[in-house]
Amino acid sequence: MKRPFAATVWRERKWYVSQCLELDVASQGRTEDEALANLKEAIELHFELPQATRPPHVHVIEVEVGAA
Repeated sequence: MKRPFAATVWRERKWYVSQCLELDVASQGRTEDEALANLKEAIELHFELPQATRPPHVHVIEVEVGAA
């Protein structure tokens, strides 16, 4: 199944950075086309099912949120 995603591209020094607007996924490349191709690959990897070699360990962590 194919699905369109919006992406932005900008230049940072010698690299072009590409970012998907709908997902928390970004990539980079030496050209704008390379940055977009790398972003496409990163998005495809984002949707791949994990291939666990061992059962995962579940951890509980505590995080301080808000000001007291």
